[in-house]
Amino acid sequence: MKAVVYEAFKGPITVQEVPDPTPPDDGVVIEVKASGLCRSDWHGWMGHDREIKLPHVPGHELAGLVMCAGESVRNWKTGDRVTVPFVCGCGACPQCESGNHQVCDHQFQPGFTHWGSFAQYVAVDFADVNLVRVPEEIEFVTAACLGCRFVTAFRALVDRAMVTAGQWVAVHGCGGVGASVIMIATALGAHVVAVDIADDKLAYAKSMGAAAIVNGAVEEDVAEAVRDITGGGAHISIDALGSALTCKNSVASLRKRGTHIQVGLMAGDDAQAEIQMDIILARELNILCSHGMAAHRYTPMLQMIKDGRLSPHRLLGSTITLDQCPERLVQLGSFTGVGMTVITSF
Repeated sequence: MKAVVYEAFKGPITVQEVPDPTPPDDGVVIEVKASGLCRSDWHGWMGHDREIKLPHVPGHELAGLVMCAGESVRNWKTGDRVTVPFVCGCGACPQCESGNHQVCDHQFQPGFTHWGSFAQYVAVDFADVNLVRVPEEIEFVTAACLGCRFVTAFRALVDRAMVTAGQWVAVHGCGGVGASVIMIATALGAHVVAVDIADDKLAYAKSMGAAAIVNGAVEEDVAEAVRDITGGGAHISIDALGSALTCKNSVASLRKRGTHIQVGLMAGDDAQAEIQMDIILARELNILCSHGMAAHRYTPMLQMIKDGRLSPHRLLGSTITLDQCPERLVQLGSFTGVGMTVITSF
């Protein structure tokens, strides 16, 4: 099969012919019909993820068709339309037994712990636990847009923050995660303040439903600007980028007893960012994280998409071929452009 491969961190990325995968006993092989490019893939190529073994095929935001299944798989057959969480659970550890497959003790991550979906085919373990059926009404490119970004944003707002109509939500960083937060929060009746340093991303945020915007390149104090707009601070603030600065601004943007949710990966130089414990204590703030969403929690999100309350296809910026992927993957470190990029031709 054709696949995107790198053999050294920060090294050349090429499209190569590699052996086709075979299904594990409890897993399947999926013919990839669409695969999103995510900044997490760039972090992997940079060497920020210790789970990656070289040579490596990245890619974790996928949708496609089941090609074949292992002997132990009971719920899936050839031709089924599927997607998967970017963190797959084993189904047997204490985390999975509690329903929290996204922090499984033995997790399987396509594109990180194993070869991923920047390829014609990808093997996925623990199929009965992790595959998500894609309704006929939802196209593969839309299902790939759910990826890690949309589902992580959904869980952050719905399961972690339990956002309610009328609340103020601040989102710091208006890339794929940030735009997802804006769409979901708005659909749930919340008011969104979008923060970014690029005018095109702020305009994009407005088009996704943001009630107000803050340009971090212009405002001297981003947190104060958010507090002014929201009348004392956001009820919920999300760092959708993953940097020491956006994390700090997100916490400082909150009203008393508000909730900060870390969604953007804190990697590289930002991995050990300082936390503002004085503000957190004085204001009784809540600090939460969202690291993906288990397969069994997709149902309410998919129903909202089918009902038209959520439109993740609007997050699509461009589609590319597999051969274009290496160049676009390197460019993910520069935060240029708006909307998600999805591979649709393999």
